[in-house]
Amino acid sequence: MTPPMNSAASVSVQGLLHDYGERHVLRGLHFTVPEGEIFGLLGPNGGGKTTLFRILATLLRPTGGRALIMGHDVTREPGEVRRRIGVVFQSPALDRVLTVRENLHVHGRLYGLSGRGLRGAAEEMMRRVRLLDRADDRVGTLSGGLMRRAEIAKGLLYRPRLLLMDEPSSGLDPGARQDLWGLLRDLRGHDGTTVLLTTHLMEEAERCDRLAILSDGVLVAAGTPRQLKAEIGGDVIVISAAAPEEIRQGIETRFGGPVQVVDGSVRLERPSGHELIPRLVETFADRIDSVTLGRPTLLDVFIHKTGHRFFGDETPARSSGRGVT
Repeated sequence: MTPPMNSAASVSVQGLLHDYGERHVLRGLHFTVPEGEIFGLLGPNGGGKTTLFRILATLLRPTGGRALIMGHDVTREPGEVRRRIGVVFQSPALDRVLTVRENLHVHGRLYGLSGRGLRGAAEEMMRRVRLLDRADDRVGTLSGGLMRRAEIAKGLLYRPRLLLMDEPSSGLDPGARQDLWGLLRDLRGHDGTTVLLTTHLMEEAERCDRLAILSDGVLVAAGTPRQLKAEIGGDVIVISAAAPEEIRQGIETRFGGPVQVVDGSVRLERPSGHELIPRLVETFADRIDSVTLGRPTLLDVFIHKTGHRFFGDETPARSSGRGVT
């Protein structure tokens, strides 16, 4: 019997599965998003983020499991879910020939808004995203950042309690990304809007209140960025060498494991890593090209949890010690 879900949460996902034929894209996801939180789904392309996004937006029926939005099942009650969410897709869904105002009016009518109420809502949203002075400009003349603001205004037009955003910073310059995050924090703090977004950008993930990290359809970690990085438990040392596998074996023999080879570099996690580096250099001086030391990042968390790099192939990192958890 499936246990009850938390209907008070903005999003509750339990045992969610999705297959495309014989390809398993989502493999039993479980997580909850409280109200008033900016929650990120972090993972590489092909990790399952977009499929999950489409299920939550009621555009795709899951193969198994269930998901609730504000207590309403996305499969059994899609109409109720749609009345409570705003959606901002990665690819623009605006009519480039129409003005910003006209786009909002068309979208509002699809949701039953009309007359003075529609005009007032459109004005308010354009003011909120600082587009009021561009209201009568054709969308096709706007920059990428301004177009993204128009997309958000459209998604917020009927004041949804949950805003779903697929790769919100896609195509934006650093200044536009900063503006976007100022707006999202304002929505969370001023309106209590819950934001759930997908991203493959570490910088963007760092700004979320909490994260779920996806890899190959599996949730490999969840928590605040600070909590996730604290799980590394020390410094990260990365060694560049012509024969990384030889260095890996030598370090494990001399200093203990675990040690990994990831994307052609030797990688190890140690408390007080700065104390170990002089000993590594002394032992392997003629075989090491460079050594770097850093505090754990979300990229390190991903490698730590999965054993492979974030982008590209998913060949497991080689390690003989206790392995990757």
